[in-house]
Parts: sequence; structure tokens; C-alpha cells
Amino acid sequence: MPVLQLNFVSHDCLCCPLDQLALRQLGNALCCDNGHSFDIAKQGYVNLLSAQDKRSHDPGDGKDMVAARREFLNNGHYQPIAEHLAELVGSLCNENSIIADAGCGEGYYLEHLRRKLKSDHRCTPAMIGFDISKWATKAATRRMMATWIVASNRNIPLAHNSIDCLLSLFGFPVYPSFAKILKPGGTLLMVDAGPQHLIELRETIYPSVRHSDSTVAKNALSAGFSVGETSTVRFQTTPLKQLKINQLLSMTPHLYRASRAGLERVAKLNHLPVTVDVSFRCLRMSTED
Repeated sequence: MPVLQLNFVSHDCLCCPLDQLALRQLGNALCCDNGHSFDIAKQGYVNLLSAQDKRSHDPGDGKDMVAARREFLNNGHYQPIAEHLAELVGSLCNENSIIADAGCGEGYYLEHLRRKLKSDHRCTPAMIGFDISKWATKAATRRMMATWIVASNRNIPLAHNSIDCLLSLFGFPVYPSFAKILKPGGTLLMVDAGPQHLIELRETIYPSVRHSDSTVAKNALSAGFSVGETSTVRFQTTPLKQLKINQLLSMTPHLYRASRAGLERVAKLNHLPVTVDVSFRCLRMSTED
């Protein structure tokens, strides 16, 4: 069988989701010593999401949602988040580092991070992005060549103690899984919504607005992390038209939580500056293996 020219970037820290053995590339597939084989898609990613990690036929963000997020982010509305992320990661990594993005979406933040690290720090660390959505992972391959995989945060197909810096932006963290793949002394960089995040949109959707206290510190400590530096990025977007408001809404859980009346109120908006309020937390693994 002829070998296709693939854009997939293999890495020796990849492991089989079924038995955790190392994966190696053989032609158009990744294989482990027990004979499990995973085809590499022609777009440049590999699906390592096992059947037991699926909670639906097509888990994660759908094709339309991924496209909406890609267009919204490409318009620069969240660029200050990407800039601050690059500043933080730049102080943590070097040419030999391995950076992974848990819930990478369509790759916007990793692409920006690589560009900034290459420009400002003259380094290009290895980058791995994984997401439970095949549509998001497939879209990420169009941004840049990297190690893109479909995978769940609950069963991450990466070797234990292999990652220097793990990113989790607006995702669903599974701290014990994160702890396993980070090197001793490695950093988990958590990015989450602050109390005023999208407040204008939320006030339109809901009769009353509440913000729950973050459980990041408590849950991370119980998984063996120590809490390091924290910082906040807060700004207001330019006024968003209806199309951009809909794209933004589709990126959030509010799309599914909102009532029909709330969604109808949002549909009438056509000039809405939105507050972006985001917290960054550096969580570190113990240096003891």
C-alpha cells in the first residue's frame, strides 16, 4: 500500500489510549507493540479517542460551532488573551520544552503562541494540541503543523511525566489526568472566566446574573498541584454586530443554558460592546517524581 504524504507531526510521548504503550508511526498509522493501530488522517491529525471515552456519537463542539469560533477569534476580539498567554508561557519554556493544549479547539491560541515565541524568544518548542471534537482538531490542522490529536481530558494519550507546560483555556479540567502527564516541576496554566466576563451578554440572557467562586485552587491542590502566580486580563471589545454576537454566544455554555426568551433578546442586539474578564493561574507540580 502506498504511503501518503501526511502533515502529521509525530512525537515520542504519544501513547496508546487502550494500553498506554508507546505509539510509533508506521506509514500512515500510529501503532503500539500490542498491535493497536490508529490511522493518521490526511489532514494531519490522529483520532486517539477510545470508545469508552465517548459520551455521544459525535462528542465535543460541532462543525458549525467550530467555524463560528474560528471566525470570531480570527477577527482579533480575544487577542489580548492570546498576548498575555504568550507572555506567561515565554517565561516558562525554551527550545527543548513540550507544550500541550488540553481542549485546543481549532488551534488559535497555539498558533499565536508559536508565532510569538519564535519572534520574541527565538524558540519553537514542540506543541501538542488535543480536543475531544474531531471537527475542532481537523480545523486546527489548517492553522499550522503540530501534533494534533482527538482525545479526552479523562484519558490523555501522552506519556506520564512528559509535558513541561500544559494549557487549559476555558475548558473542562481533569486535574488527576493533567498531573500524570506533567513533568515534576511542570506548569499547568489555567485560563478561566472572571466575575465580569461577558457581563453584558449574560445580563441580556438571564433575569439575574450570578458568578460562582472558582474551585480551581481547591481541586488543583487535591491533585498535587501548588498554586503559583495569578493575573487578570480585562478589556472591552469594540461594539459587536449581530453576527459576531451570535458567534460569541456559540462559543459559550450560555447557548445551551439560555431560555428561549433569553435567546430572543440576544437576537435583537446589533451594537454591543462586551467586557472580557479572564483569570490566569499558574499551577505547578511537585518537583518530586
